[in-house]
Amino acid sequence: MTNIKSDKTNEIASKFLGKKVSGSECYDASLLVAVPRIENRRLYGIKNENLPFDGFDIWHAYEFSAMTENGLPVTRLMKMKYSCENDFLVESKSLKLYLNSFNMSRFGKNIEECLEICKNIIERDLSEKLQTSVSVNFLNKNSSRINIFENFKNIMDFVNEDDLKVEKFKEAPELLETEESDFLSEYFLMFDSLRSNCRVTHQPDFGDAYIYYKSKKHIKEDSLIRYLVSFRSEFHFHEECCEMIFKRLSDILDKEDEIFVCAMYTRRGGIDICPVRLSKNCTINPAENLLDITKFARCGIKQ
Repeated sequence: MTNIKSDKTNEIASKFLGKKVSGSECYDASLLVAVPRIENRRLYGIKNENLPFDGFDIWHAYEFSAMTENGLPVTRLMKMKYSCENDFLVESKSLKLYLNSFNMSRFGKNIEECLEICKNIIERDLSEKLQTSVSVNFLNKNSSRINIFENFKNIMDFVNEDDLKVEKFKEAPELLETEESDFLSEYFLMFDSLRSNCRVTHQPDFGDAYIYYKSKKHIKEDSLIRYLVSFRSEFHFHEECCEMIFKRLSDILDKEDEIFVCAMYTRRGGIDICPVRLSKNCTINPAENLLDITKFARCGIKQ
């Protein structure tokens, strides 16, 4: 599937990715790069004008820093959120370079004013670049720190490891198997060894996948493990992987079934990306705290 993808997305995304870039010593909004979502979505029958899911892309920038007018450094964890319904995602290295351009720039007479000015600038620049509303917040030691996904169980607890044999490492939806049930059941599953690769640099990205579904069908856990492992040699952005998993699950479940997928990737270069996708009829949202930009909500041992 990867081989037939257009080079257009890679061309746009590789403006900085895979290249030596010095960045900027002063604030520079031109560093931001917007990547269209449509090319990868087309491959999986996902239409921008009629998305089969709701959702958001959540970002944590752990090393944001700027200065006050007096040269006092101000450093915070920055959290931002924007809807998956827009046509673009922000390329991660461009975001890193853009945020780093604040490091030696001076804003405001004091710390509070500096952060407020930076928040307004970043929201404006990203909203214009991505053509959607972007929310930004700075977190400090007083921000709520909340664990999420407490109801989810490690999918390996449901299988016999000795019986698992994995042979496919390119995305293979044919591995997914279901069995019918007479009862409507809820499933809360976590897979802590998700790996994919950057579509431009081919550097590995690791994360945890959280999957909830409510259905009379039961997805056999061993088949779901094999499917998730099949991303190991795929080359996609994090957001694309999350949408691919959602789409494949929706293809094998019934139309009225509820589905939730969250891919919580570990941070690289001080930034992590946590895409969330859920069916429009989903009656619960396990990532509610993650979506709250006033809270620092993480989970798993990797953070």
